[in-house]
Amino acid sequence: MDIFVTGLGCVSCIGLDVRENLDSLMKMKSGIKPHQIRALKDYLVGEVSLNNQEIKEKLRFSKNISRTALLGMLAAQEAFQNHLIDKEIRTGIISGTSVGGIDFTENEYFNYLDNKNWDKNAFSQHDSGLSTEHIARFLNINDFVNTISTACSSAANAIMMGARMLENNLLDRVLVGGTDSLSIFTIQGFNSLMIYNKEWCKPFDMNRKGLNLGEGAGYIVLENKKSLQKTNSTIYAKLSGWYNASDAYHQTASSPDGFGSTLSMKKSIENAKLQSSDIDYINAHGTGTENNDLSESIAMKNVFGDKVPPFSSTKSYTGHTLAASAGIESVYSILAIQNKVLFPNLNFSESIEESKLTPQKEIEFKEVKHVLTNAFGFGGNNSTLIFSEV
Repeated sequence: MDIFVTGLGCVSCIGLDVRENLDSLMKMKSGIKPHQIRALKDYLVGEVSLNNQEIKEKLRFSKNISRTALLGMLAAQEAFQNHLIDKEIRTGIISGTSVGGIDFTENEYFNYLDNKNWDKNAFSQHDSGLSTEHIARFLNINDFVNTISTACSSAANAIMMGARMLENNLLDRVLVGGTDSLSIFTIQGFNSLMIYNKEWCKPFDMNRKGLNLGEGAGYIVLENKKSLQKTNSTIYAKLSGWYNASDAYHQTASSPDGFGSTLSMKKSIENAKLQSSDIDYINAHGTGTENNDLSESIAMKNVFGDKVPPFSSTKSYTGHTLAASAGIESVYSILAIQNKVLFPNLNFSESIEESKLTPQKEIEFKEVKHVLTNAFGFGGNNSTLIFSEV
């Protein structure tokens, strides 16, 4: 079955919509800066430029809800803006999140410690699934609502689940992706793992020292032919392949031999009925940590041998947006196909000694028909998607 992408929505530190994100990518403009909270000013992060009140004004929405939900609503609204709810088109939403509403409950916790007015019912906002419910209600999507939380592969798994529901005739159209916001807890959590870089992250560089966290949301709309015949939606690309594999190696590290990521890439290419030589560009997971970038480099060599396609990590622009990353990077992968462009890997200077791979370093215009994008989560949850030109 052909699965078509008919909507794109994206918000990140480099843009509040798809057009702004593309403009920043083309200008090689990173959005990673010191955190706006004074206590975290030593940490470089990819922070969305609007505060919560400004996002609510942009959405014309007044309720006090988590930033994770608000960012998701902003990107989902853009992706779904040309789609109407029709009872004859079974429409669902599957959204990934890693931290849920922790930004909201974190603030309430500090209010509690400071003996300020606080609402114990506010802690219900912590529920990961609530952000999805807020987005679904905002867009009036009622046929199917589900949340995926598999750490940094969440949005990729949401996209895969949506595709499988279309394949199995359970839905006709589905909004899929992910959203996450910055919080003190996640920043300090990654710092405690000693993988947070207080300088600009350098994915796939020999001298990489860790990641920078970011926030944002990315969503796409998937449709089958039945839905398309009724909606006549604009088609941006096809989701042609996907796969999820576990390496069961470690709670917070990828296997050194790239076992799980090798399998997810190989099987996604098979699922797309393509050859490895058909892949024109890889939007890599590329977090900038010693473990991930070496493991992913080895996996790419396992799959492609000496003919690894051009690849880059756009986390050098946005920071690692956790569960939102695969949603945002799916949008970037489709933009690469639409604009026939390879996006560069910022801050790179020296290849990793063990792999000797060099990522894309400059903007390059060329034919891009098939893009492979990786998303690897803690616990060995490895997911790969392939988007193709229509």
